[in-house]
Amino acid sequence: MKLLHASDFHLDSPLSGLPPEKSAQRRRELREIPARLAKLARDEGVDLVLLPGDLFDGARVYPETVRALARALGDMGVPVFIAPGNHDYYHSKSPYALANWPDNVHIFTQPELQGIELPSLNCVVHGRAFTAPHREDDPLSGFAAPDDGRLHLLCVHGEVGTAGGYAPIDPKSLERSGAAYAALGHVHAAASGKAGKTLWAYPGCPEGRGFDELGLKGALIVAFDEPAQLGITSPDGPPMAPIDLGVQPVAARFVPVCKRQYRIESVNINSFTAALPQGESPDLVRLLLTGESRFTPDLAALAAQAAPHFFHVELQDRTTLPTDLWARADEDSLTGLFLREMRARLDSADEGEKDKLLLAARFGLAALEGGEDVRP
Repeated sequence: MKLLHASDFHLDSPLSGLPPEKSAQRRRELREIPARLAKLARDEGVDLVLLPGDLFDGARVYPETVRALARALGDMGVPVFIAPGNHDYYHSKSPYALANWPDNVHIFTQPELQGIELPSLNCVVHGRAFTAPHREDDPLSGFAAPDDGRLHLLCVHGEVGTAGGYAPIDPKSLERSGAAYAALGHVHAAASGKAGKTLWAYPGCPEGRGFDELGLKGALIVAFDEPAQLGITSPDGPPMAPIDLGVQPVAARFVPVCKRQYRIESVNINSFTAALPQGESPDLVRLLLTGESRFTPDLAALAAQAAPHFFHVELQDRTTLPTDLWARADEDSLTGLFLREMRARLDSADEGEKDKLLLAARFGLAALEGGEDVRP
């Protein structure tokens, strides 16, 4: 058997950190996620789809978004299970309760685990719903799948750990569950682990929405009864350690589905122009300016220069004062005294204060020496 595991679409996110026209474009692109996943499901020939929550970002959802999601889920042509999360929790006025969903879609509506049997696949899907924005108890507490020869799967939104406000799932509960696979949602980066014979995994979100969600984003294709000692393939580095699940081997493969990536890159200010890509990158990029510069870089001018090369770009100043300038701290002058004081403050400052102190040093030097410092 093979299944598709995806979560945390956060459809209709406000994306307020972007200009209005690009926010609207990104919301349209997020609305395409279900159709992309439907194509992936068909291309991979999956038998089942598990979607553990936060498909919507909040209570305010555009009707066209709900229609697009329902249409794509119907197009998958296989059983689809949704376990509402803390952002899209189930209630009487939620889209899950009011919309017309295809016959192949099952939405969990209760806070307690429910088991849905799929005789044609010889498996049982156990899931539950958030019915409020928070839940502090373990949703798997006391659960143990029967040893009945069927494949038992979990579809749950929550955070792996012993405490928290979003359905903390104790690793011991995962181990006691006896499930072959736990499809989890809530964490926006791909992650996995083993608890006893249970492989649990987060696919992460299928599209990044900010610079806290970097790199490739996608979904997991999970296959059962393949050769033993297979595990999760990480999207951001070398494969994770193999996981031997004994009698029910399971392998999960990460598949990118994102249209764009969020990236953070360092660029030396002295080679800024040469570092810009040819043509236009589809990504959203934050450039960290590094290197030495006596004056504050004109971020507005540099951003205007970089803008044609990216879907969205923003700059942050991480340059430092030239090394030879700090050598003047030994001078017996007002400038030397000022530099000694600023260097001492910079050496003891935390990262959040260093930018302000560096700017103060630049303005102070400009004032002391009758120069001009350009501030964007």
